[in-house]
Amino acid sequence: MVLNQESGTSLLGGESNPAVQPGQTATRMVAQRCPFLGPSTVVAEALYADTVSGRARRARQEIRLEPETVVSLNTYFGRFPASYWQRWTPVTEVRLTAWASGAGRVSVLASDMDGDPRTVATADVVEDGPLEMLLAIDRFVDGGALWAELSTGPDVLVVRDMQWEVVPPRPVRRAAVVICTHNRPDDCVNILEALAGDAEADAWTEGVYVVDQGTDKVVDNPRFAAAAAALDERLTYLQQPNLGGAGGFTRGMYEVAGKGGAGHANVIFMDDDVRCEPDVVVRLNAFACCTVEPTIVGAQMLHLLHPHRLHIGAEHADFEAVRAGIASQHSPVNSDMTLHNQDRRVDGTYNGWWTCLIPAEVVAAIGYPLPVFIQWDDIEYGYRARAAGFATVNLPGAGLWHVDFSWKDRDEWPRYFHVRNALIGAALHTGFDRKRAVQNLWREISQDVLGMQYGLALTRIRGMEDFLRGPQVLADGGAAALAAVRRERALFDETRRQPAAQLDGLRAADVSIAELPPEPSRENLTFARRIVDQVRGRSIASPAGVPARDAHWWHVARFETAVVTDASQEGVHVRRQDPVARRDLLARLTRVCYQLYREGPDVAQRYRDALPELTSRENWQRLFSGS
Repeated sequence: MVLNQESGTSLLGGESNPAVQPGQTATRMVAQRCPFLGPSTVVAEALYADTVSGRARRARQEIRLEPETVVSLNTYFGRFPASYWQRWTPVTEVRLTAWASGAGRVSVLASDMDGDPRTVATADVVEDGPLEMLLAIDRFVDGGALWAELSTGPDVLVVRDMQWEVVPPRPVRRAAVVICTHNRPDDCVNILEALAGDAEADAWTEGVYVVDQGTDKVVDNPRFAAAAAALDERLTYLQQPNLGGAGGFTRGMYEVAGKGGAGHANVIFMDDDVRCEPDVVVRLNAFACCTVEPTIVGAQMLHLLHPHRLHIGAEHADFEAVRAGIASQHSPVNSDMTLHNQDRRVDGTYNGWWTCLIPAEVVAAIGYPLPVFIQWDDIEYGYRARAAGFATVNLPGAGLWHVDFSWKDRDEWPRYFHVRNALIGAALHTGFDRKRAVQNLWREISQDVLGMQYGLALTRIRGMEDFLRGPQVLADGGAAALAAVRRERALFDETRRQPAAQLDGLRAADVSIAELPPEPSRENLTFARRIVDQVRGRSIASPAGVPARDAHWWHVARFETAVVTDASQEGVHVRRQDPVARRDLLARLTRVCYQLYREGPDVAQRYRDALPELTSRENWQRLFSGS
């Protein structure tokens, strides 16, 4: 079968997919497969395989190359992230396996940190049978990947079941998938069907835990019974009051850790609003089974509305500035992954819990997540793990699709948790620079006030106030805070989204898109001018239409009335100047900033002292029981 083999080692015969039993030291295990199509027709084929020339027909695990065709797997899902394997695991070789028929050539190429390709092995297919090529993972510390390239001359070549296999350094373990869901029954069942319908992912899934915190129950979905039957006794369906993402994911982690031997499983958190690529379970779990030390392994997030785009490669946060999702140096951000690859290895400090694997050893060492409802729970846990000696790896090619963050409007109730929980994280993981925190929050929230987002400003102020209450604010897991914030926000009309064609108190003909002026070079001076204009009644009286992309505070603050597009593009918000709200909110903001500066360090110490109790199994047991 293999006539011309160069650089790598090629093997004939034997099983192409040897069985691996979890709990035993495996001779070989699948590190990742090479699908040729995605799980949905809306996903770009070029994320999986790129037809460079000629014609190819593809199915999920099979591709047929017509004569004079070249297909490259130098793609987001086709590449093997060799740099990450060399940096984080002791694995020194990877085996490319497939079943091939017809005639053609299979080449393996490698890149360096700059993306320059080199051919490391070739094999000519001349008869039907298994193909195996053994490649070294030896020159990739700073970056680079491996991938296959298929080509034909005058004949047809069919390749199926292509995958990368490694020899794990220790006994392997399965993963328990935890899906936290709230009123998304269709989306949740889609994930269950995807996991159960994929043989390799199913084989490596020890259990699936659905934690349902909504009123529109997953169990009532007409497709749930069939999905549950496919997973059989491995599916655990749990219902509980809404404790947010933190409470939902932690419930699954709590159940897994309480099941004796199952407590040694890797736990994979997975959001309910993702389009699942089943191979993400295989890739995360295989990598975690091979790292030198227990490691959090995070999946990357591709955009659901723009499936070819990667949200971010690796990230860190700034607690005191209340900034999450800061791209690591050289990390791709909102990148078209049909045009770009991730060749340079980058490090992050945490991974979002859209999908993220947490080993049992991490839970045993640092405890459970904080009961903060939503926002910054994943960030805080990643930083806490790092401080305890457990790294996070944001693994390229282990991806799935989650709703685009840029299409979520920031004027929503989660901003309360965003501010409060960032300050809690600052208390736990920084020196708590109170001056810096106060300066950042006063500047940003006062800009909300000038931009006529009074409800948003109050939401964020409440986050500061409740942080200052100390650890007792977390006593109920967040339910009371959520209810209070929603009640308060309802008092501000601009928080309500309206249809763009039917505006309360405005005629459509009266609203035209306002031209965006240049960004101010002196922000403080612009702030002073805008507030003086508002106080003295010198703002532009005519209603202005403002696209979401143009809704900067310094632009919106110029008008008495602004019709601002919601980031979701599903409607608009009508913002109107309110002198009383402006005065009261700025005064309240000033008071809480003074209080934060004066009391912040003492409050921060109280959070540090309470951390062991807050993250204990006993505290979460109390929350789950509703007491």
